[in-house]
Amino acid sequence: MLSWKDMLKDNILRIEDLDKVLHMSPEEKQRLIEVSKRHPMRITKYYFDLIDWSDKEDPIRKLSVPHGMELNNAGDYDTSGEATNTKMPGLQHKYSTTALVLSTNVCYMYCRHCFRKRMVGYSTEEVNQRMAESISYIREHTEINNVLLSGGDFFAVPNRVIEEYLKNLSAVNHLDFIRLGSRTPVVFPQRIYLDEELLSILKRYSAVKEIIVITQFNHPRELTEEAKKAIRALKNIGIAIRNQAVLLKGINDDPDVMAELLSGLTAFGVHPYYVFQCRPVRFVKSHFQVPLYEGIEIISKAKRKLNGISKGFRYALSHPDGKIEIFGKTDSDFIFKFHQSKNILDSDRLFMQPIHKTATWLDESLKPIE
Repeated sequence: MLSWKDMLKDNILRIEDLDKVLHMSPEEKQRLIEVSKRHPMRITKYYFDLIDWSDKEDPIRKLSVPHGMELNNAGDYDTSGEATNTKMPGLQHKYSTTALVLSTNVCYMYCRHCFRKRMVGYSTEEVNQRMAESISYIREHTEINNVLLSGGDFFAVPNRVIEEYLKNLSAVNHLDFIRLGSRTPVVFPQRIYLDEELLSILKRYSAVKEIIVITQFNHPRELTEEAKKAIRALKNIGIAIRNQAVLLKGINDDPDVMAELLSGLTAFGVHPYYVFQCRPVRFVKSHFQVPLYEGIEIISKAKRKLNGISKGFRYALSHPDGKIEIFGKTDSDFIFKFHQSKNILDSDRLFMQPIHKTATWLDESLKPIE
């Protein structure tokens, strides 16, 4: 059997690698080359093989293969104010109880809807390269009770680095748990279930401090037997897994598809945690965002098909002012509620805004974008 490292040698990295399946005109190919120069393509062979190339609307294809729509630069690179919350390169402290560490700019697959397109795949300026200093910051700020290790993809860093982070953080008494942000269970599950060293590291430190993997399944077709092996391997060593899906146009913006995804996650033993409104990221906004009005309808209809466990998630958006739950709507207004807030005065605050049927986000003054 090939090792997971050997499997990476078959990654699809160049637009030319798509020639056999896409049959592009020279103009189409050039457009995708221009896209990939700015936001590189990387698809694992495992995920690539899930694509139905006879279907131009295939959701797996849309999630992984560059598209000419990515040349539309509408939107913003930093939609939730990450720059203003950065305490040192690679460490953010937006909410008092949570520290976010960007451990790498690398992922096993570069998702086309990524909200960190400004850095993932090529920019190292925001990556944490001073682990000792970041750990010291976390030790000194006793209000922090949890850390999210993300990136990029945390499981894309070497095992020795994973172990060093976990060794240091598990020794911080005021931390209740450590979260690991990774789409590896979705796009490259072999990295988990074939790597005994990784599993041994995770098992060792999960016995000291609660460890939770935060992943992102977005479509039922991603719930494969291979993914199940990765989930089972993590659960067998005491790791909890939670899912943060993103509502995406042409991917899961259908109540039946969303319900199938969330039910399937629960059956896998993965807790649906959030369904996020797609952010208005530059080169993403025009391609993947669903209007809030439609999103509320989709989520409401999906919930009718779900049991109490599988609908225990929040439909929310990550705004510079906090995580805002999209609570629902009346005949005339959207209803929002702060789930987490940067300003403590906003904590748990409920507010309403007039319905605008094409609005996809809230601007800085918490009003729908016209």
